[in-house]
Amino acid sequence: MKFVSSQQLPPKKLGDQGEVAARRLLENKGYRFLTGNFRTKFGEIDLIFQDREELVFVEVKARTKSEQGLPEEAVNRYKLATIERVAEFFMREHPQLPQLGRIDVVAIEEDTGQVRHLVNVTG
Repeated sequence: MKFVSSQQLPPKKLGDQGEVAARRLLENKGYRFLTGNFRTKFGEIDLIFQDREELVFVEVKARTKSEQGLPEEAVNRYKLATIERVAEFFMREHPQLPQLGRIDVVAIEEDTGQVRHLVNVTG
């Protein structure tokens, strides 16, 4: 999938458009969208989907220029630990949903238009 932007975007707008592109990508793969920007006192998860009997907690990372490094490199141990805490909270709050989950990353490079879906980045 390609991400197309006609101009360099400010970070917030790039992030918002990245989340829209990520949602479209995952819905096209058959994932069922549950919610976006799920916030708790522990942190936030950008997108939450269900893929068959598994919840998918998605971190979307977008960069304007590839020389800034790969977007997925910004998802460090601290960020993953935050996502895990928020995911555990989400599952406790939604016991009717599958209680098996994973963390995926959707990485977007605005200058090249590249969009990558990295599945189960912790496992």
